[in-house]
Amino acid sequence: MSESTASVALGAVGGGQALRFYDSGGHHPENGTLLGFWLYLMSDSLVFASLFAAYGVLGRNYAGGPSGADLFALPLVAVNTSLLLLSSITYGFAVIAMQRKRQGATLAWLALTGLLGAGFIGVELHEFANLIHEGNGPQRSAFLSSFFTLVGTHGLHVTFGIVWLLTLMAQIARHGLIAANRRRLMCLSMFWHFLDVIWIGVFTFVYLMGALQ
Repeated sequence: MSESTASVALGAVGGGQALRFYDSGGHHPENGTLLGFWLYLMSDSLVFASLFAAYGVLGRNYAGGPSGADLFALPLVAVNTSLLLLSSITYGFAVIAMQRKRQGATLAWLALTGLLGAGFIGVELHEFANLIHEGNGPQRSAFLSSFFTLVGTHGLHVTFGIVWLLTLMAQIARHGLIAANRRRLMCLSMFWHFLDVIWIGVFTFVYLMGALQ
């Protein structure tokens, strides 16, 4: 069947004429990609909800080891939080530049977003390395197991977002701000802001409450 209008005879009707069904081939709904991505984000929300629930249950099982108040350095976490929140702002400027069809400005803001995201990952890896070096790895207690799982899963998402961002920058540099790239920019925007929301929950529920208990 070609992409043009196709007719299918369904049966004979009175007068010897055949009943025909015309299919235009237009089955893909408008904005279907964004809808599908919203569904993905909802499923990812369930993953993080499960991790938050696990931390809520296990977060006080220290097995005679240190608690969050003993381990967490809030100034460093505050710096890391600022990096991620700033990256959300710079991504917003990238979207504005895209809407104004300014390719160079879009790429510049995306590059700055990627640098801020990489800084966030660098600080997080530094924190993990220090904890493990001091003997406070994920095997030390249920508290640390749930902590590393929750925070590490978020960090993996940010890392994936940076890889996606770099790939998208290459596509924009090669093909410009075509419709497909604008759609991808909007999908990545939803993903990036979603990670910011999750991190605010991590900062409040894990770090802030853990350090002040």
